[in-house]
Amino acid sequence: MSASDLAIVAALIFMWATLSARLERFDVTAPITFVLAGLLLTHGPLAPLGFAPSGELVKTLAEITLVLVLFCDASRVGLRDLRTDMGLCVRLLVIGLPLTIGLGTLLALVMVGGISPWLALLVGAALAPTDAALGAGMMVNRAVPVRIRRLINVESGLNDGIATPFVLIALAGVESSGHAAGIGPAGAAAELALGVAIGTAVGVLGGYVVKTASDRGWVAGGFAGSAVLALAVCAYACALALHGNGFIAAFTGGLAFRAAGGQRGERLVPFVEETSALVSLLVWLAFGAIAVVPMFESLTWLDVAYAVLSLTLIRMLPVAVALAGARLGRTTVAFVGWFGPRGLASVVFALLALEEIGQKAAGPATAVIGLTVLLSVVAHGVTADPLARRYGPSMAQALAPGADSGMPSPPERRLIRRAS
Repeated sequence: MSASDLAIVAALIFMWATLSARLERFDVTAPITFVLAGLLLTHGPLAPLGFAPSGELVKTLAEITLVLVLFCDASRVGLRDLRTDMGLCVRLLVIGLPLTIGLGTLLALVMVGGISPWLALLVGAALAPTDAALGAGMMVNRAVPVRIRRLINVESGLNDGIATPFVLIALAGVESSGHAAGIGPAGAAAELALGVAIGTAVGVLGGYVVKTASDRGWVAGGFAGSAVLALAVCAYACALALHGNGFIAAFTGGLAFRAAGGQRGERLVPFVEETSALVSLLVWLAFGAIAVVPMFESLTWLDVAYAVLSLTLIRMLPVAVALAGARLGRTTVAFVGWFGPRGLASVVFALLALEEIGQKAAGPATAVIGLTVLLSVVAHGVTADPLARRYGPSMAQALAPGADSGMPSPPERRLIRRAS
């Protein structure tokens, strides 16, 4: 990155930081702002400034962001605190998520032109994870029952990590089918298994050390958060050094860290989450700079139809199947189904695909992924507050009396504004 590029990026972050609260009142979110900025800097009136992120920089940025997001999301979920609704979470993650990936893959193979089964799997898996941060207005709206907001929050926190193996296997399949120097699906599966083991070991050891050190007063307040940030990177790097999958190691490391570190460890996660939020702004900027224009150049009406189906049928039907018999009511099931925004994880997967297998091979798949994310950013951002106000009270009435009593509100997620 040149000095001029660095100056542009720093100025954008500074302006967003100083005006973010004002802009968010008009539903102008960080993703919208930085995607638009990236587009204007490379294909608009600001193009003469010469902003041009390199492919290697984009790949490194995407990898770092995914590591931090996976670790943060996993370490934010306290499974012991969710005993009341563990069944609903399991339904969404064990039944709903695989059905979403399968249905998305099948329809992508039929509707998206010029893609192989492996690329169809890439589309289906990359668009399966949800990002609760894009539904900020709903997540902080007290009209929506805490139980429902926590359910959406937990699902969003875990499904990106569960979908990651499918994305990586799909990329390995594309590489092997194209006779590129790849490890193939079987090798990718072996790396995933090794990553699980390494991430679990690093997370358990790190969580135990942090908890013990905190209990004995050994941790200086100013460096406590840095320890968790280093642990996330350590889990990733250790897995890579031992030929395992670093992304899965980061995810399982976050789960293990929360289990071993308990509440002591959870208090240190916000530092990593703030770092992740800052880096994610750069990802949205890179997405706007290198992916949006090529995406629109290759789009067909079937791609647009698939993007619409991805936000509706492909998401909402599996959720309805997963929550059948849960006695939540049709309104609540439809609400949970709709609020599955596609966001940061999908963008990172698309950028990784572009850098791993190239624009020529990944172009049709990443175009659909990018369009779906753009539609989601707008649709879920615009509907979050109105739908929360309209259907929140009726959902509260449909739930069992006292269902929300004693339940803490879900923790704030990256890029979510505070409740006023």
